[in-house]
Amino acid sequence: MDPNLVTLVKLSLIFVKALVARGLSDGADAPVTHTLRIHCNQSLLLLEMERCGERFTADMKQILPDDRCNLTHFIREYHVFSFCTEANAERIGCFWPNPQVERFIIGLHQRFFSNCTLDPLVFLDPPEHTLTLLILIPVFLTLAMVALVVWSSKRSDVLA
Repeated sequence: MDPNLVTLVKLSLIFVKALVARGLSDGADAPVTHTLRIHCNQSLLLLEMERCGERFTADMKQILPDDRCNLTHFIREYHVFSFCTEANAERIGCFWPNPQVERFIIGLHQRFFSNCTLDPLVFLDPPEHTLTLLILIPVFLTLAMVALVVWSSKRSDVLA
């Protein structure tokens, strides 16, 4: 007997055994699972957010106020804070973010990052020659495509 055929038969038998063992051979015997819905405990969530905020506040006191607007100086502390709020919200059974967590985070942003406003960006028009090129190139490409379609439709009797 061919060794490849024997291997194929063995693999088929293993696959069938796995299906039977899992109960997937027919869908009628599949177990019904019920999920337990955990309700969000808002007061416990607020206490945990306060704990995360206290640690973030202690970490931010180590950073100079002038460096608080540069993300590279506090990215690790902010990541730890964000992870703390997310992990605690999920552990308690609350969605993350939710309105209460968002209010807490906005409060911390106002406390630490309120002086980090950026100067408004001033958009300038490009130089005239650049603007002319940006307008004329699509116009000429459109005209060239129309001419190509007209030319090929006139030659359709030759190409057919």
